[in-house]
Amino acid sequence: MNEFNAPPLRDEEIVAPAGRVSIAGHLTIPQHPKGVVAFAHGSGSSRHSPRNQYVARVLNEAGFATVLFDLLTPDEERDRANVFDIPLLASRLVDITGWLASQPDTASLAIGYFGASTGAGAALAAVAHPGVKVAAVVSRGGRPDLAGESLRHVHSPTLLIVGGLDEVVLDLNRRARAAIPAECKIAIVPGATHLFEEPGTLEQVAMLARSWFAGHLNPARN
Repeated sequence: MNEFNAPPLRDEEIVAPAGRVSIAGHLTIPQHPKGVVAFAHGSGSSRHSPRNQYVARVLNEAGFATVLFDLLTPDEERDRANVFDIPLLASRLVDITGWLASQPDTASLAIGYFGASTGAGAALAAVAHPGVKVAAVVSRGGRPDLAGESLRHVHSPTLLIVGGLDEVVLDLNRRARAAIPAECKIAIVPGATHLFEEPGTLEQVAMLARSWFAGHLNPARN
């Protein structure tokens, strides 16, 4: 059995502190992880999102640990305004990043963010936080515009993946690329709409994300 077929070191539901609350997540750590990717979901989604779970599996198979968190508690989700509270979501992601840096299994790993839709806005706002060290960011169908002025403080290499048919979001991503001072590229998936529901399009997202993280996450942080 080679390392890519070996059972993961950890594959379990977890709970982590985030400010005054605790939030639920799912952590998967393969053998000899190359880095860890934290997922920030879009509005109306959760750690059970089949799309993000698929991308996470592809990353796991490539040797990356993943953590899919619900950035809001069930009570908080009942207030629809919280779903679009980018400062709140970003602060939770900052807390999770600190938690990963404190855990024995992940403390030495470079951290990446994978954000979808509104979660991408939260991820980019979190990256701009002065206390956060993130090696790379990937956005899927993201709303980077929601990060506002934080975009000008993003210094992590960023890949913006957008569906070719998602014209409004594509325009928003082009504007974000112009505002981000770090290395920032847009990858357009032809024939894809916002949710990448068309056959083969989500697979392209996963491959693009895998390549980006492979190129920017090192086995150990310096």
